[in-house]
Amino acid sequence: MREIVLDTETTGFEPSEGHRIVEIGAVELLNHMPTGKTYHQYINPERDMPVDAFNVHGISEEFLADKPKFAAVGQEFLDFIGLDAKLVIHNAAFDMKFLNFELQKAGLAKIPNDRAVDTLMIARRKFPGSPASLDALCRRFNIDNSSRTLHGALLDSEILAEVYLELIGGRQPDFGLSNAPAQKKTAMQIDTAWRPTPRPTPLPSRLTEEERSAHGDLVAKMGEAAIWLKYS
Repeated sequence: MREIVLDTETTGFEPSEGHRIVEIGAVELLNHMPTGKTYHQYINPERDMPVDAFNVHGISEEFLADKPKFAAVGQEFLDFIGLDAKLVIHNAAFDMKFLNFELQKAGLAKIPNDRAVDTLMIARRKFPGSPASLDALCRRFNIDNSSRTLHGALLDSEILAEVYLELIGGRQPDFGLSNAPAQKKTAMQIDTAWRPTPRPTPLPSRLTEEERSAHGDLVAKMGEAAIWLKYS
């Protein structure tokens, strides 16, 4: 099973207001393991913006001035993600909105929304009431994100790949996404029968006392029929 974990950086929140993609990063997984294949592209947003508007991403207007426009790299991006691989994205609606805006503007085929796997929604279902940002999930799963001082699409997609595997069953010891060639795995080296398994020792709860208290109040309001009382 082929999946693409991806992230975008943009100049703002709404393409309808003239905001554009400035960076795309993506990591290929095969049977939930990294193959070493990645896609990374900076993009000229074709709009004048104050420098400070870009610095939130660590990207300046000057840096993007000589980068290709999306129309010049859009087909290359589509070729990388392929026709049927699932796209693993944190807050998928945001990235899909921008990607399809750019693809349509470039006269290219849009990506069906049902190809997206939203890790934000998975995290909210798995840990209701808990923070579900990428940084919060890294803390929950003890994933090192110390290099994430500024957002970067490729770095974020690499980190998200590790978070995603934890969300669906538990990271394996050799999952590392290092750039060192010796640690990269190709599709031919991957055991295609591998499937994620639960952690042998569950992670300790990270609920705060305030969260526990709020949950207790909610259960109390449900009365004696609350399922939490039945199985506690």
